Amino acid sequence: MNRNLILIVSAFVFLSCNSNEVYNMYFPIENHEWHSKNKIEFVFENIDTISKNNIFINIRNTKSYEYSSLFLIAKIEFPSGLTVIDTLEYEMADPSGNWLGSGLTDLKENKLFYKERVMFPEMGNFEISIQHATRGINDIEGVNPLKGISDVGLSIEQLKNE
Repeated sequence: MNRNLILIVSAFVFLSCNSNEVYNMYFPIENHEWHSKNKIEFVFENIDTISKNNIFINIRNTKSYEYSSLFLIAKIEFPSGLTVIDTLEYEMADPSGNWLGSGLTDLKENKLFYKERVMFPEMGNFEISIQHATRGINDIEGVNPLKGISDVGLSIEQLKNE
C-alpha cells in the first residue's frame, strides 16, 4: 500500500515539475455579466527573449451564455510601446448547440489559441488586454452586458525543444 502511494505521489510531482506553463491568471466576471468596455488586463514580466511560446485565452462560460460564438479584441503592449491589436472569433458551441470545452457541469472551460510560436523579443513588462466585441444580428452597439461568462484567463506555455 505504501509503495503504491509513493509511486502516485512521485508521478504527480514529476508531472507537476514538467509543466511548460510560464504564466496563468484568471479574473472572475462579476455576476457573470461582462460589459464590452470592461477590459481584462494581464501584466507579466518577460525575462526570456529567445524561447517560443503559445498564448491561450481561457474562457469559462455557463449555460446562460446565449451565443454559439464569442468575439474578442485582444491587445498586446510591448515594453517599448509597440501595440498589436487583434479581433478574434471563437466557436463556443457546435452546430447542434452542444457546448465546446471541458467540464462535466454547467460550467465549461475553453482554452483558445491566441498566438502560436511567439517570441517576446524584449525584456520588461508586457500587457495583454481582452475585451468582448460580441454583437447580435443587426446589433451595432454590441451585447451589454454579455451574460454567461464567469471567468477570463490568459496562459502562456513555453515550447520545449524549439
